[in-house]
Amino acid sequence: MPPPGCPAHTGGTGHAAREPLYGPEFAADPHAVYARLRQYGPTAPVELAPGVHATLVTSYQAALEVLRSPEKFAKDARRWKALADGRVAPDNPVVPMMHYRPNCLFNDGETHARLRQPVTDSLDRVDPSALRGYVERSADTLIDRFAPNGEADLLGDYAKVLPLQVFQQLFGCPPALGERLVKGMSGIFDGIDAERANALLTETCVELISLKRRQPGADITSWMLAHPVRLTDEEMIHQLIVLMGAGTEPQQNLITNALRLLLSDDRFAGDLSGGSLPVEDALDEVLWLDPPMANYAIHYPVHDLDFGGVRLLEGEPVVISLAAANNDPALASDHRAGNRAHLAWSAGPHTCPGKDAARLIAAVAVEKLLDRIPDIELAVPADQLVWRPGPFARALAALPVRFPPVPLTVTTPLPTQAPAPEAVPARDHIDPTPGDSRWNASPASQAPSVSQLPSPRQAPSSSIPQGATSTPREPGSAPRGRRRPWSSLAAWWRGR
Repeated sequence: MPPPGCPAHTGGTGHAAREPLYGPEFAADPHAVYARLRQYGPTAPVELAPGVHATLVTSYQAALEVLRSPEKFAKDARRWKALADGRVAPDNPVVPMMHYRPNCLFNDGETHARLRQPVTDSLDRVDPSALRGYVERSADTLIDRFAPNGEADLLGDYAKVLPLQVFQQLFGCPPALGERLVKGMSGIFDGIDAERANALLTETCVELISLKRRQPGADITSWMLAHPVRLTDEEMIHQLIVLMGAGTEPQQNLITNALRLLLSDDRFAGDLSGGSLPVEDALDEVLWLDPPMANYAIHYPVHDLDFGGVRLLEGEPVVISLAAANNDPALASDHRAGNRAHLAWSAGPHTCPGKDAARLIAAVAVEKLLDRIPDIELAVPADQLVWRPGPFARALAALPVRFPPVPLTVTTPLPTQAPAPEAVPARDHIDPTPGDSRWNASPASQAPSVSQLPSPRQAPSSSIPQGATSTPREPGSAPRGRRRPWSSLAAWWRGR
């Protein structure tokens, strides 16, 4: 039986019990909010921002039903009635994350398939070995900046910058444009002057597309422009925005949340003699417990329908709580290591096409940091860390750490030019027209081999200011009393 007076069971007309998914209370303890919302059943009434009402799906099975039922739940945000009829203002802070864009995220059926194909095909051309190299070089350069200081903010100094460096590499993006893209995307995620941030993002994408049409290279932007589906400039803009959105803010949150867990939870200190992989285990735990996008995967009922005892109205947003669904008490399992059945990457037709690359980037970033600075520890108690407010992302405001300073002994100049991404042959189902110069503008044969990329101690992007970076050095930092478990972890990874 539903709770008395529950607005979730009144056709969506009640407002008294709508739980706000913004503000410091929700940011500090979202799982307490999810627990309260479960009293309504598999769905509950929420407010994403002032005046923006939605239904939140908190049940794992109900989430799968929504994600896998495109005949009942559509992604096309043009169905959002409250925005269309003016009940939600265009400058509402959540609108840039929710309104329609002509990309693969906000379309269904044949249109979705057409827009998704150049994304998946281009991502498939990236060599994972080269990607690992980009991440390692970016990580080394960033660590070199703060290693001698004995302290750092692993969010601002590391996790926030590293995805930007990798994005610039993979998308052939000049540093100045890359920094503007990240600034615009961060404004959208945080809901801070979101309308202006959206305009900055669009303008910068236009510049990048224009550049790549004039100077194509072995990069994802050029490959998508040359793809046989022939994306328009408008479609390219919004394809880049959705890839940017997935590849920067959520990526930095995954890295930061994994580092927080590893530095605060002794379960992941690692009994390496048993063959465990604490970094991989920590990533699994984060993707289950605190996925970087906690609430998203927004759908719209294509008609009024009853769903789990609740009347859902056509055109009203249905938001999947990936975090709440993953932690549904009905799952009742504490064995998450190696279990990839979580919904952090969504499910169904809109499963994240870049999930393997995202996990690789996060794993390498975490491994590299713990290898270089094994005696690292949180500078404040874990329960004093501050989480950024917002309905969608699970994101720390900062991750301060301390460690014994690591001196840099040998320096080399940073390169002024970044290498193009390594490509692998396009997938078999791509069948461009013979002689199609658009698709062949940047063939895999023109990309450098992994052996041609800069050495692992060089920086991956000219956006990093000219300065010093270390080459082979004395391993690790000096111990202070009882060594952190990362000392043995670092030695194990080096042996690997």
